[in-house]
Amino acid sequence: MKPPGGLRPGFLLVFRREFDWFYRRPFLLFLTTLLPLLLMSVLAIVFSAGLATRLPIAVLDLDGSDLSRTIIRAVDATPDTAVAVNISDLTEGRALILSGKVHGLLMLPRNLERDVFAGRRPEVVFFYNTQTLTTGNLTLRGVSAAVPTVAAGIRLSLRTAQGQPVDIAQADLSPIPVQVNPLFNPTLNYAHFLLAALMPALLQVVIVTTMAYTVGMDAETTHRLVVLRRLGGGLWPAMAGKMLPYTLVFLVVLGLSDAILFGVLDMPLRGERWILVMAGLLFILANQFIGVLLALFLRPVASAISIGTLIFAPSFGYMGIGFPRLAMNDFAYWWGELIPGTWYLTARIDQTIRGTPVDLSLKPLMVLGIFVLVLAIVTALRLEVFRIRRQRQAAQRLREVTP
Repeated sequence: MKPPGGLRPGFLLVFRREFDWFYRRPFLLFLTTLLPLLLMSVLAIVFSAGLATRLPIAVLDLDGSDLSRTIIRAVDATPDTAVAVNISDLTEGRALILSGKVHGLLMLPRNLERDVFAGRRPEVVFFYNTQTLTTGNLTLRGVSAAVPTVAAGIRLSLRTAQGQPVDIAQADLSPIPVQVNPLFNPTLNYAHFLLAALMPALLQVVIVTTMAYTVGMDAETTHRLVVLRRLGGGLWPAMAGKMLPYTLVFLVVLGLSDAILFGVLDMPLRGERWILVMAGLLFILANQFIGVLLALFLRPVASAISIGTLIFAPSFGYMGIGFPRLAMNDFAYWWGELIPGTWYLTARIDQTIRGTPVDLSLKPLMVLGIFVLVLAIVTALRLEVFRIRRQRQAAQRLREVTP
């Protein structure tokens, strides 16, 4: 086999060959660059607003008083909720919630105004769907903020009308004030928190499946592995030359996604850039070695790709973004520990949203480095097994042909 470009067998020859494959196999170019960038663009468009606002709710006003209308206007004025429809009974409201046309139902009981001004405590009821966790909690937050505000204003006016000073009345209504200081993501911006985690989780699946595919094409049969070894002047130089082009490509893809987050969606960068870059590089290498090992241990290529997808497609749920890892069971917790993306997201969130000091961010870097080291050693041992097996097969054939 004549080396392309007149290069001698070695690292550079395989490196050049892998870039040539992008032109010979358009699917590979699509899988490594266009597909992740396309999916990341779609996600960026979906989360571009940053925060879900003006979520529609329905209102069942059984009182029809000035107070009930004041409450409805206050709920509609919050940034979280918008009164979309007035209904006549609970059955209609339930149907609207189940259909997804509204995200909640506010019911104002009969005699609401009379009971409030009589000093009683009537109940305002809010129904919402807890299966839609985000929208349900946002609508609940809007209603929970508006209704007590109106009620507090009424109680304050009643006390002042009886001759009580305003400051004393306010102190009686809230004797122990609570100062609330939300940390890390005070605006609940989903572009800064959820989107920043979704992009690496998506890229993780692409990296593993891509490396399982491209290495599997060279390692599926003994003959192909021999050809790769001859091109690289050895299995290790050949494997390094095969992996490096994809490392560079995935770094570019990750960099473009970060450019969108930091440049377009104004994601904060409160930490050190070099930690973010180092964590990204180790994250890519760890996932590459996982894909390589899947290709080296599993046959055929489709099996390696399928197992890689099965392992990493649901991995986002184990990374502690949508559900805290400390609240998971032991299996889910340790599964998350073994996923490189978990540690990359820890370093990423530390250096973007939290602004964690450098010394506290070294642990995820060290864990990612251990991932790369251990996986590289296992890959080396597997390649050594192939080399020894090949030598034994050659010696066996030599003994068979020798008289």
